[in-house]
Amino acid sequence: MKAFAVDLGGGHATCALVEDRSVLDSYQLSTDGAIGLGPALPRLADALRGLLVHGRGTGAEAAGLAFGFCGLVDYTRTRIVSTNAKYDDAPALDLSSWCQSNFGIPLKMDNDARMALLGEWYAGAARGSNDVVMVTLGTGIGGAAMVQGRLFRGKHSQAGCLGGHLPVNFEGRKCTCGAIGCAESEAATWSLPAVCRNTAGYESSGLAQDEPVTFAKLFYRADQGDPVARRVFERCLQVWGVLLVGLIHAYDPEVIVVGGGVMKSASRVLPFLQAYVERHAWTPWGKVRVLSAELGNDAGLLGAVPLLQGLTDL
Repeated sequence: MKAFAVDLGGGHATCALVEDRSVLDSYQLSTDGAIGLGPALPRLADALRGLLVHGRGTGAEAAGLAFGFCGLVDYTRTRIVSTNAKYDDAPALDLSSWCQSNFGIPLKMDNDARMALLGEWYAGAARGSNDVVMVTLGTGIGGAAMVQGRLFRGKHSQAGCLGGHLPVNFEGRKCTCGAIGCAESEAATWSLPAVCRNTAGYESSGLAQDEPVTFAKLFYRADQGDPVARRVFERCLQVWGVLLVGLIHAYDPEVIVVGGGVMKSASRVLPFLQAYVERHAWTPWGKVRVLSAELGNDAGLLGAVPLLQGLTDL
């Protein structure tokens, strides 16, 4: 089965032609979440048509389009529900009609983290397990859950995909979602600079020369022995560990797949998370495996085929 896939982030979109467990061809274009999704739709359509003309997509016919969106998506109604200040026009758009008028094929949509989980389940680290949680550690913290082979969506389309907004500190920082002490507001790329600035000794730390602080800079300074960087790094590990335990207790997975930009340093992060989960999660049946995502940026794209085929709807 060949299919179109679109993975839409806050500032870019990746369009791809996929077949089974392979990305045949892809194209990335810039978008502007502040302007809206509507103005980007003609460019997305042109990019998808181009995949049928150029390279390995020549002559191919896509059976459907799978659309991963960085917000809440009503999978059943194929509508965007909420965007949290990105693409605010999206809930009013009829993307199914747009897809039909441009390509004459069906459209299915879901949250981008669920799409990434689908990809890892179908073609990556989670193959062979039907009880999976995925966490992405990057600009924000994304999450998705699969329970007994079915994606966990819930009545209001937000079950399982708000992992980064689970509270880990009731006296913590205010999050963009309005809550206090979310994992994302305590240990994500967007919140990291403020977390560092609020750490004692920051002014004399090498981190003060690195603004805005990223995780790559934080890890480098920690390796150089910077005491503030080490404290912040250890704190982030604790936050992520607490989050994983909460997700385990909520969704009862056998496997947690961890992806995102932070996992470029997986050798430093994964052993801590596995040990933390083994020490603190209540799982009398056995041990949850904590694994690195395998598919990188292709995960959400490779979720297209299982989404269109409804493999997790049974």
